[in-house]
Amino acid sequence: MQNGAETYRVEDTMSRIASAYGISQSHSYVTPTGIFFAINDSEPAKLIRIVERTTDLHKVTEVNSISRKISAGTLSPSAAVKELSEIERGPLRYSNRVQLIAAALASGCFMIMFGGVWRDFPGAVLCGGIGFAALQYFHRLVKVKFFSEFSASFLIGLLAALLVIVGGGQMMDKIIIGSVMPLVPGLLITNALRDLMSGHLVSGLSKGADACLTSFAIGAGVAVIISYM
Repeated sequence: MQNGAETYRVEDTMSRIASAYGISQSHSYVTPTGIFFAINDSEPAKLIRIVERTTDLHKVTEVNSISRKISAGTLSPSAAVKELSEIERGPLRYSNRVQLIAAALASGCFMIMFGGVWRDFPGAVLCGGIGFAALQYFHRLVKVKFFSEFSASFLIGLLAALLVIVGGGQMMDKIIIGSVMPLVPGLLITNALRDLMSGHLVSGLSKGADACLTSFAIGAGVAVIISYM
């Protein structure tokens, strides 16, 4: 859940692991901010709070691999705990530098895809890269939810406007659209829809609200700049 897995996947994984270790009756309830788990009436229910969330589907895949080994009976509880701890302590699959380069190049490609001109490609790469770097910086600096998205999109709009003013860009709207696309919470929107279709209404609605507010913060940052143009 911390790395972008769907709610139903987390609950199914917990149920399969419990069944593999001889626990016939287990109950789990997963939300984006917490996990509740109980195995029988004699043991108290466990609660784990989820404070920070990111996107690392490689870790999700590794946990799924461990789950399959447990279900096949080839992994002991102690070995499973050790491997899971190593995954949790491990770094992100892609470093911040790699993510930054990918976001910058993706910004230029999105700009072209949405009808921009090749002349604006360097400007979109520049704005997208700086905007994504600002997103990462403000995520570490400020813990206020949605502030980093607002600040990053505000900076993207400002840079795009300056590029057009000084002659370094031609179509400001296309540069902005391409540059903010890496900020859009696409995985969160997808997981929200999948959770809703799986019957996890609380999780789906909360993820959907998170995605909508994030998108609103991105749009608000750009709107502030456009309103003064």
